[in-house]
Amino acid sequence: MISLIEALKNGKTLVSDGAWGTFLHQKGLQPGECPELWNVTHRSEVFSIAKSYVDSGADIILTNSFGGSPIKLAHYGLEKRASELNEAAGAISREAAGNDHIVLGSMGPTGVILMMGDVSEQSLYDGFFIQAQALKKGHVDAICIETMSAIDEACIAIRAAKEATGLEIVCTFTFEKTISGEYKTMMGFSPVEMVSAVKEAGADVIGANCGNGFDQMIDIVSQIRSVDSLTPVLIHANAGKPILENGQTIFPETPEMMASKVESLLKCGANIIGGCCGTTPAHITAIAKKIREL
Repeated sequence: MISLIEALKNGKTLVSDGAWGTFLHQKGLQPGECPELWNVTHRSEVFSIAKSYVDSGADIILTNSFGGSPIKLAHYGLEKRASELNEAAGAISREAAGNDHIVLGSMGPTGVILMMGDVSEQSLYDGFFIQAQALKKGHVDAICIETMSAIDEACIAIRAAKEATGLEIVCTFTFEKTISGEYKTMMGFSPVEMVSAVKEAGADVIGANCGNGFDQMIDIVSQIRSVDSLTPVLIHANAGKPILENGQTIFPETPEMMASKVESLLKCGANIIGGCCGTTPAHITAIAKKIREL
């Protein structure tokens, strides 16, 4: 098992992987189909995605378990298979990564809102506990709680994952730029508010993913660093801000365009850089090359 914090020592920058959902759809995942079920029904296709990022120069690979909480899986009638599907997700990425790359077990939001009374805190905790425990059984090195917008849900997920596994925990939120120029989550939280809350809950690495390209992520990292100069920061950016063309969502930034912004992102304080929506192995290859040059 590799420690993420140890791997970052001596100022090393790590390269993470890119988009998963886009690839799954390219390989045949249909709208309305459960991505996590593919860990057992289409194992080789899921493995090929993880392996493509290892081959692209990523130091860190995630797992196909973003929607793997029992609450989320209940939409497909698969809540009782949460342990099976998450353990399979961890095992697939572990096999692709070998013993010299880091595997982060992906845990995304449930889609329910605590303050609306959609679910109890205990149910939320129990679901994340089951998911994290299964990912550890699949031999992940750490847990990545990602794409969060609500502080209460994120903190419950962090606590559950830490108590279920004892592993290092990464927590990233998704921010949007408001009309007034501030960055806020869908639930109204700023990067500064996120930092203190998730660190207190037990996060070892903090950051942002999705929703933004590197240009906006530079601003977000700067805000994080205005209140925390020490905690490692992970950034998974989209390939630019999405645009709609002929009814299709397009991510405009090429691998070269993203790589050209890596130095600025490092200067403002990012420690782990990878991709989210619209990024491909080619983007990760270009980012890795630029980081190694720097």
